[in-house]
Amino acid sequence: TTTMGSALSMTARGTLAWRGPLTGTLRIRYTGGSTAETMRRLGSTSMEARYLPDAYYARMGEVFAGKTDGRHWIRYAYDDLERVAGSSGADLADRMRDTAPHTSVKRLLASSDVRKVGEETVRGTRATHYSGTVPGEGADGQTVDIWVDDRDLLVKKVEKGRTATGALTQTAYYRDYGVRVAVEKPPAGDTADLRELLEAKPRS
Repeated sequence: TTTMGSALSMTARGTLAWRGPLTGTLRIRYTGGSTAETMRRLGSTSMEARYLPDAYYARMGEVFAGKTDGRHWIRYAYDDLERVAGSSGADLADRMRDTAPHTSVKRLLASSDVRKVGEETVRGTRATHYSGTVPGEGADGQTVDIWVDDRDLLVKKVEKGRTATGALTQTAYYRDYGVRVAVEKPPAGDTADLRELLEAKPRS
């Protein structure tokens, strides 16, 4: 789950791989914020998202397809996300890339006040909870909490801080390490590119 000030509240579930460039498939549901309102106007507040090395692909609803000659997918080159959505779009793309388990661990290792909170149970798994503050976001820094199981694998993380759009909270649960991740690029004939949409003249 991710909340970014007034811009975004969302939940996502799926399979991701971080060995190289971010790849994977998620089912995303927008639950609040201005992004949810935008999605609602496009006919759906949930969608399938596919992350490939070249771009992020989102399957939109029928309302969107009706405005793009029947094409259901929109392709966002990662650089275009920042240009169109501003900091919120860039932050969202970065946040998905930063969900790699080792990222939160590395952040916490850089903390000057990291501490062991104790033993807890996370969705049925015994885990050790660690917490700390890392610099970089907000006057008081960003708080990072991680839960690590007896195999030294991350099973949960919570990060809190601030972005240009307001308070940020992201919670992630991890399981099934090692599963195969296979992602197909959507058909070209069913895909509209973001730049193409921006450059298209409004229909009369």
